[in-house]
Amino acid sequence: MHPENPHHLPFLFLAVAALAAGTAAAAGTTFAANLSPSDHRIKIRWSGLPAPDGLDYVAMYSPPSSRDRDFLGYLFLNGSASWRDGHGELSLPRLPTLRAPYQFRLFRWPANEYSYHHIDHDGNPLPHGKHRVAVSAEVSVGDPARPEQVHLAFADAVDEMRVMFLCGDGGRRVVRYGLQKDDEKGWKEVGTEVRTYERKHMCDWPANSSVAWRDPGFVFDGLIKGLEPGRKYFYKVGSDTGGWSETYSFISRDSEANETNAFLFGDMGTYVPYNTYIRTQAESLSTVKWILRDIEALGDKPAFISHIGDISYARGYSWVWDHFFSQIEPIAANTPYHVCIGNHEYDWPSQPWKPWWATYGKDGGGECGIPYSVKFRMPGNSVLPTGNGGPDTRNLYYSFDSGVVHFVYMSTETNFLQGSDQYNFLKGDLEKVNRTRTPFVVFQGHRPMYTSSDETRDAALKQQMLQNLEPLLVTYNVTLALWGHVHRYERFCPMKNFQCVNTSSSFQYPGAPVHLVIGMGGQDWQPIWQPRPDHPDVPIFPQPERSMYRGGVFGYTRLVATREKLTLTYVGNHDGQVHDMVEIFSGQVSINSSVDEAVDGTKLGTGVSTVRKIPPLYLEIGGSVMFALLVGFGFGILVRRKKEAAQWTPVKNEES
Repeated sequence: MHPENPHHLPFLFLAVAALAAGTAAAAGTTFAANLSPSDHRIKIRWSGLPAPDGLDYVAMYSPPSSRDRDFLGYLFLNGSASWRDGHGELSLPRLPTLRAPYQFRLFRWPANEYSYHHIDHDGNPLPHGKHRVAVSAEVSVGDPARPEQVHLAFADAVDEMRVMFLCGDGGRRVVRYGLQKDDEKGWKEVGTEVRTYERKHMCDWPANSSVAWRDPGFVFDGLIKGLEPGRKYFYKVGSDTGGWSETYSFISRDSEANETNAFLFGDMGTYVPYNTYIRTQAESLSTVKWILRDIEALGDKPAFISHIGDISYARGYSWVWDHFFSQIEPIAANTPYHVCIGNHEYDWPSQPWKPWWATYGKDGGGECGIPYSVKFRMPGNSVLPTGNGGPDTRNLYYSFDSGVVHFVYMSTETNFLQGSDQYNFLKGDLEKVNRTRTPFVVFQGHRPMYTSSDETRDAALKQQMLQNLEPLLVTYNVTLALWGHVHRYERFCPMKNFQCVNTSSSFQYPGAPVHLVIGMGGQDWQPIWQPRPDHPDVPIFPQPERSMYRGGVFGYTRLVATREKLTLTYVGNHDGQVHDMVEIFSGQVSINSSVDEAVDGTKLGTGVSTVRKIPPLYLEIGGSVMFALLVGFGFGILVRRKKEAAQWTPVKNEES
């Protein structure tokens, strides 16, 4: 990381019995916040607090002008071992830059004011912001002018790469890139587009409230073109005046690549190291950690990440997006990060398409897809107006090729019925897939078409998906259909209309897709499994026959494909090991394949050489001919033996 801007060097901030916006600190109470220059942790210390109580807390704010009740989050003083003695220390890991300094305030919270009228997402009482004791001075974290939250994405052309990042102002920024890390003089430079959004664009509470709204900064979008296929490029973003990011790298796409590597999951969310209004996802840290391990094991082999809905779980609290992008930057700044929209990015009461049978509610927290649409930019140009004058909703449906796999993304939150723009796109896209170039097709959306969890509220929506979308998946030979929303892992047999066409875990494509629910990326709310009428007293209901594997362990899936075979494995966060696997053969044969498909370690593959395609029809004809020859050969031997037996007089056994 780069050193802090000299104008924002870490200081020790101390408030000692000082007046704080009209509220005097308790006599003799000291309160300080210190930013460590080495690890960027913030240490909060206090002493001399009389008659400490278990509900006393420190609240954090940004900007410092925020009202006492509009905190970002809080920590109870009882998190320190010495709190009962009126002194102690709390520590926070590095916080994201929020385009304004932080401030910390010490409060008392008498037990008789503990109230359930103001509660968090889990129904726990929230602090009311009264009885302030002391206030720290401002604590500057990072430099708002310096680029942060860097992430990549594929663009429309195979020789392009999109680079996005965030700054505190909209001044000119560029992307510099090149093939030689140590020769920046030979690097090229591309400009960026810049976008943002305002509080007035938010559609509902809490996103449009003073509690949840914070300045989102400016999102910069740079498009690199003319990349050489399969090469490692180095890049950095920023400007000479505002500062530069560190140097990152990526592997450009290669349209002739004979291998695909991807990491796929849904519903990951993010973690914040303090109590706040909503539940955050500590398991998301493990998901990022293990994926980073696997990416590093690939070396210079290309890969990408697929996050299919329910991205940050900000639910309208805008600074949670900052935590999310800071958390994924170690993987997303070097590996393209692709998304599709989920209910927690989009749903709000006045969304444009809301049929009577849909269960779209307020899960978006009033964001109506705007932060999602501005902060990400996926291939294609799917657009839907929000209807409130704010930026359009984007990144709804699109597709791209990666190696030997064609990937398709859809929106389960907007119109997918026959005749809609989305349906027409999906049908047209699947019709045009070049199965010689990409023998496998992976289809992705947020809400599942199939699940054995007890998600009864989505029953009508799933029925519409079955009627409108399943025929497309079957007709156009989709290999895998991946879904999120349910926070578990479940693999179904390849099936159509609830009927299995194969029940093994290794097979040649049988004419129907394998459906998988992969919403186990981090969100910890788990639905129960669907009750079985024939097992009313069993607490863990047995799986239906079509469910091949299911589990509640957090994790992600790992896809490795060659022209011959696609392998999808389920990696658990608790041990980083493989817990389920399915492999599907395409009918194409790899000659002199050198792909190492270790699924129980960190090595994901090495490459594949020449490939010769043998169409399934020829395989069937060839197999039939070979079978006929074998039958004929066997029949000839039997006839000959009978003929020879008739020419010989058997020797009589005396014992007979």
